[in-house]
Amino acid sequence: MFQGTSALALDAKGRINVPARHRELLMAATNGQLTLTKHPVGCLLVFPRPAWEQFREKLLTLPMSADGWRRIFIGSAVDVEVDGAGRLSVSPELRKAAGLEKDVLLLGMGQRLELWDVARHAAHEAETMAGEMPDAVKDFVF
Repeated sequence: MFQGTSALALDAKGRINVPARHRELLMAATNGQLTLTKHPVGCLLVFPRPAWEQFREKLLTLPMSADGWRRIFIGSAVDVEVDGAGRLSVSPELRKAAGLEKDVLLLGMGQRLELWDVARHAAHEAETMAGEMPDAVKDFVF
């Protein structure tokens, strides 16, 4: 399970250093094989390959009316690997789609990770906090 937030920086070649706590899990579980794709809220989804394959299979079973969403998720998906130096390369197309330039956040989200531009994440979080809490969350015991 992935959790927590890591502040990172993209290098000139569009790579990030995967934090050790995530890298160790990814290497053990998937030999560093990942899939990156667009998220509708403006970040990137970072899936360990087996989790991506499960997600992709679910997408492929959706009716024809979901083709637009299949195009977003499957059509923008890029398979990558954590390199020997522990870095992950993000394609220029995906960097542009998520507004990633230099300062980024890698958020653990359970079975997957999200890669955010720092400013875009702050705006999204502020918007979420300003909205009403969903009933499903209100029922949690804090």
